[in-house]
Amino acid sequence: MRVVRVKPFCSMKQPTMACRVAPFWERVVGLLLCVILYGYTQADAQTPETSSKGQIAEFSGPTMGTRFTIKIFESPNFEEDVRLEVDALLRRINDQMSTYLPKSEISRFNDSQSLDWFPVSPETATVTQFAQTLAEKTGGAFDVTIEPLVNAWSFGPKERKRVVPTDQEIEQLLEEVGYEKFQVRLDPPALKKSVPHLEIDLSSVAKGYAVDRVVAKLNELGAANVFVEIGGEVCTSGDKAGMPWQVGIQVPDMIQEAILLAQPLNTTPASDQAMATSGDYRNYFEVDGIRYSHTIDPRSGRPIEHGLASISVIASNCMEADAWATAINVLGKEAGIALAEAEGLSILAVQRTEDRYEYVGTGLLADHAANLSKNLPNSQSTSKSTTSETSQNTSQAASSKGSGNGSGATMILTALVLGLIIAGMAIGVIFGRRSISGSCGGLANRKDADGNTSCALCSNPSDACKELRERMNEETTKTVD
Repeated sequence: MRVVRVKPFCSMKQPTMACRVAPFWERVVGLLLCVILYGYTQADAQTPETSSKGQIAEFSGPTMGTRFTIKIFESPNFEEDVRLEVDALLRRINDQMSTYLPKSEISRFNDSQSLDWFPVSPETATVTQFAQTLAEKTGGAFDVTIEPLVNAWSFGPKERKRVVPTDQEIEQLLEEVGYEKFQVRLDPPALKKSVPHLEIDLSSVAKGYAVDRVVAKLNELGAANVFVEIGGEVCTSGDKAGMPWQVGIQVPDMIQEAILLAQPLNTTPASDQAMATSGDYRNYFEVDGIRYSHTIDPRSGRPIEHGLASISVIASNCMEADAWATAINVLGKEAGIALAEAEGLSILAVQRTEDRYEYVGTGLLADHAANLSKNLPNSQSTSKSTTSETSQNTSQAASSKGSGNGSGATMILTALVLGLIIAGMAIGVIFGRRSISGSCGGLANRKDADGNTSCALCSNPSDACKELRERMNEETTKTVD
């Protein structure tokens, strides 16, 4: 339960006699406010989701410019606050690999024009080493040295002008781009550039890596059955009492979120799996009616233009799923499907045509593609490509419904309490002959021994209340005159 510290009504350094013997109705107002705050605290706290065979603890928070969500089935009694453990881990990865933090390892490497080896953490070296391997497999369709192009197209940490770069500018930037101009070594961990202005961007692989690290940390702390998601990249471990975690893939381009399909992960013992989805429409800008996607082809230096709306990839870990989703999205449907089949990947490709979607799948997602093509032949739903864990049974749905009823009850209670507060304040005015100013409950003008005033509800200097009274007095004077 989240603890809310409520400052006392009498918050002055030296409470005045009026504050010590505050009328009964003011004390009632204070008590009722505490009740409201407690009610909101309980409504805001994330209660465990009920499954047919246990409980699912859930918490979430901001990270890497997006949000993370963690679900733990039959959560153990952690010795330390698991939220703090997760937050510390994600902050460390951000400090290593973010291009938005000027002092991160990657930012410092990008700023350096030295052609010598640049020392980095083992984690950064591991991620960049995998990125280089994938760059070779895709012929440069996946290439983390793309950062200069990302900034030029207004999708990076630098100023976003939303201006289309000229052909000459793109050609000049391509001279500083290319995985062949970048080297990685693991022992000792370091990076090296062969051109001084080469810069790397790990956004297409770092979130997946972070998901894997969080899953590993939770397993290390004793949580065997977990679901971890960061910005749509998902990895699961274990199951829910024999029931697999399910991940929903949302329909591309829709204004309202809609689930295209629900894919179970970890369907066999010791088969932890991950899924990542990449789309061409989640982040873009338009100039003269032309839409420019944030997914840039490192080979051409320009945003992709083919009709591939989204790619979902299932892999054994989220770092691979994240990177492969981006790589296949750059390659397009034909080349992407061919490479996926050659690598034994399970993917679902959603191709956008003039009047419909086309679905192509491989591996575990092949049957889904066939069923979607059969059941949604004219689908023109045009959403966000994210993933989320979907409910599997009636009891989970009932749990969500119950949670909603709890919030409704809290709102009703709040309305009743507010009514009582208003009634109490009215009684105070009628029988206590006290004035009410703004939202300060009549306490705005009370002074402490030093002559300072304090607002009863916010415990801040009552400048606003004072200004309101002055305006009211001026209006009254004008009316009398």
